[in-house]
Amino acid sequence: MCTFVAMSFDEPDALTAAAIARLAGVGRAAVSNWRKRYPDFPQPNGGTSASPTFSRAEVEAWLTATGKAEQLATAGRTDTGTHLLNAQEAEATDEPRLSPEQLLARIIASLLPRAIAAEQPMNTRDVEVPVVIDPAGGSAPLLEAVAARFGERVHTVGRSPLGAAAGAVCVPSLDPPKQASERADAGTSWEFGVPTSRDSELAWVQQCYAYLRPRGVAVVAVSARTCFQAWGQQIRAALVRSGVLRDVIALPKGMGPSPDTELCLWVLRRPYGTPDYAPVRMVNLSGVSDPRDVPYQRAVWQQLFTDASPEISRSVARVELLDGDTNLLPSRHVVARVEADAEDIAGVTRRLQVLYTQIGQGLPRFAAPDSPPRHSTVTIAELERVGALTIRTRETIPRAGDVLIRTLGRPPIVATGARSDEVGVSQVIEVDLARMDPYFVATFLQADANTLPTSNTIGVLSRDDLRRCRIPRLPSAEQGRYGAAFRQLLELRDALSALAAASANVIDQTLHALTIGVLTPKLLPINKTDNINSNRR
Repeated sequence: MCTFVAMSFDEPDALTAAAIARLAGVGRAAVSNWRKRYPDFPQPNGGTSASPTFSRAEVEAWLTATGKAEQLATAGRTDTGTHLLNAQEAEATDEPRLSPEQLLARIIASLLPRAIAAEQPMNTRDVEVPVVIDPAGGSAPLLEAVAARFGERVHTVGRSPLGAAAGAVCVPSLDPPKQASERADAGTSWEFGVPTSRDSELAWVQQCYAYLRPRGVAVVAVSARTCFQAWGQQIRAALVRSGVLRDVIALPKGMGPSPDTELCLWVLRRPYGTPDYAPVRMVNLSGVSDPRDVPYQRAVWQQLFTDASPEISRSVARVELLDGDTNLLPSRHVVARVEADAEDIAGVTRRLQVLYTQIGQGLPRFAAPDSPPRHSTVTIAELERVGALTIRTRETIPRAGDVLIRTLGRPPIVATGARSDEVGVSQVIEVDLARMDPYFVATFLQADANTLPTSNTIGVLSRDDLRRCRIPRLPSAEQGRYGAAFRQLLELRDALSALAAASANVIDQTLHALTIGVLTPKLLPINKTDNINSNRR
């Protein structure tokens, strides 16, 4: 549970980056990214180069103008002026990056409307009480995210119907908690259909819906398979037919318990009076490359719903959803396909031919050694002892040149300074670049680490096992030669992977063009001069 500490509303005019992060309800890394990405972000007006300060008025105006200020009214404090977190928890808001659980919690909370209480259909003294329910028995990140939007009036309930494994759920209920619990207990009548043993997530959805009074809204995270599995078709159809299901939002991978987990958010609303049979809004964000780009502020969602292109969002008539197996995957209804004509495909094909020729000519050929190399080795622990490298925790922000030990058995990589460096890292090795070549360290470390078993579920070496790994003891110049070769091969591998993906896309486009009549199966002869001319262009 959150604790509350009374604090004054008097706020300083000068804000540090950490204070801006707390004000906006984001991590400090987000503020750093804003400064880099947006030229109109307020300039420092004081402080030092290491810790600059900014004008509160300018920052608040910028947050409002860019739609990033939706949480300003409640971020970090309640309506009575009390902060939502105690001192230790407040420091935690400076975390440079959000975990998948924290990010999912913020997204769920941001989709809940704040004005439900104003829509109450009857005269009542009941005050809106957001209810947080979670299969695991209560999620601190979810509670904090909801408290940041709704203030201190938050009720938590931990339930796990039929062993549900769904993600965290948040419900703003117009019922007092006791009445809401009684309504949820009555949910075993299964308003939309009796779930089977394989329908645990659909049982969970109905349990959450049971908390709602008329016009109450629930946001439920379910796995993507729940949107289309055959055994849940009748319950999905009942949710659609009743007008209860309002939105389905497909999230990018990496927001669940593993990097490959695919989640969707279902937004449910209990009708008051005549059900609303408006179309179901399908939003497909599964193609977003970085989960942190998914909106987690209400105003940004509203803008996306209003201005989204047809390749991202589409309102689907309920009768269309009910035709067949009631597949609720947004990708089934929101199709992003750009039609290409014959000349477009021919041009891309010619460029691919040039690239394949260039890569073939650029494949490296290394000489065999005059005699088998016999290198002595040194452990990572010894290198750490003499200061040639330092092992840091996953919370360390990687710098270019650091060696990153990653989860899920993936090989170590050398950090480039990009945002992608921070994903899936278990340990960071800071290398003294004057004494060690990071590519030499990463490649030989991978070779030795592959011989060691991993005992944990996320497939990473423990720190003790990492320290026992060995690499050859070589002078800096020789390390550099190995490192340059390793780097060349890694870059070639990445280029080939990108080329393979581009080639697959061209093939898909060509197949599609053949099926719709843009191309004919008549093959044209390959003109070798096309490669030369294209290369010159």
